[in-house]
Amino acid sequence: MTDTEYEEKDEKIGNMDSQGEALDTEATDTYIDDVQFESEDESENIAGTLKKLREKLRTCEQEKKDNLDGWQRMRADFANARKDEETRRGDMIKFASEGLVEDMLPVLDSFSMAFANKEAWEKVDASWRKGVEYIYSQMFSVLEARGLSEIGVVGEKIDPRIHIAMEGIPTDENKVDTVVEIVQKGYRLHSKVIRPAKVKAGVQK
Repeated sequence: MTDTEYEEKDEKIGNMDSQGEALDTEATDTYIDDVQFESEDESENIAGTLKKLREKLRTCEQEKKDNLDGWQRMRADFANARKDEETRRGDMIKFASEGLVEDMLPVLDSFSMAFANKEAWEKVDASWRKGVEYIYSQMFSVLEARGLSEIGVVGEKIDPRIHIAMEGIPTDENKVDTVVEIVQKGYRLHSKVIRPAKVKAGVQK
């Protein structure tokens, strides 16, 4: 075989190798393109799944917050209702005897009127007088134990919530708008005024 024939044969073999490499490169590129396409599709699926999971998480968190807020409101409402019920029950117990106490006020007034006339009261037999005073003291102690207290003290400031000024009495400047005389005692049952005191108030001369 001549040198020329060897050169032609080498050239053919070189061309065939070049064609093979080209084919290999084209196949590899096609394979890579396919792999990349499949990877992008999977990435999109993962991203979509993550997005859905995030949305579900946000929904669950919102539902949890709503449920917690609702439960806390119900708990607060129940506590307030229970407190109100206990207050009503306590008031009912405290003021259950209000009607009876009010019925007893005229009796207390009768005792007060008898004691107010000191001249006549001093003329009564001492032993009888002490017996009546003891009965009054005992009866008032029973009512006092149930929350009754007197309203109206000479010298205190006039308060429209607990006093009814029946008359004005000219008096010294330092006694203006104060109780000068008790006309009729007032009474309070616990914190409730059941009868204001009727008084004479000091006015400017």
